[in-house]
Amino acid sequence: QVQLVESGGGLVQAGGSLRLSCAASGRTFSYYAMGWFRQAPGKEREFVAAIDWSGGTTYYAHSVKGRFTISRDNAKNTLYLQMNSLKPEDTAVYYCARRSTAVVGTTGFDYWGQGTQVTVSS
Repeated sequence: QVQLVESGGGLVQAGGSLRLSCAASGRTFSYYAMGWFRQAPGKEREFVAAIDWSGGTTYYAHSVKGRFTISRDNAKNTLYLQMNSLKPEDTAVYYCARRSTAVVGTTGFDYWGQGTQVTVSS
């Protein structure tokens, strides 16, 4: 069983930065692609970013491209999301997830964390 635990959320002013982390249990972290999603109040969960098993290929939603950076440290079983130039519309609960394959994609995620709240004030 895979467990994913997010951390690093909080309250930040517009224009600020936060770094989210996602710690994964088990010995198969490096076999799979990973992703970040978010869900704002009253809205559906949306894709934010994804990274392949090696960290060599990434993919971003248009709304965060150029501001957010996804990365991973397979030796530490940890996924990251560096968020810069934050906007109030980035306010949401952020979830990390494991994809069922090694390559980048926006669907097909089978394990999810519990989420961490990010609030951006104007």
